[in-house]
Amino acid sequence: MKALALALALAGALTGAAGTAQARGCVRGAIVGGVVGHLAGHHALVGAAAGCVIGHHMATRPHHHYRR
Repeated sequence: MKALALALALAGALTGAAGTAQARGCVRGAIVGGVVGHLAGHHALVGAAAGCVIGHHMATRPHHHYRR
């Protein structure tokens, strides 16, 4: 029970500290990562964190159009 309370407090603190401009792609990635992490052995929080990072990277990467 203490671990759950600590996790919720930490999540709330991190949510309050995160800027809205930095959240581009994070929500979608966190949802997908959380589901995959849960299915891969009950690691939903780790999956959500990784999904947020990957989703943010994918959403903000420059789109290069190369000529052939």
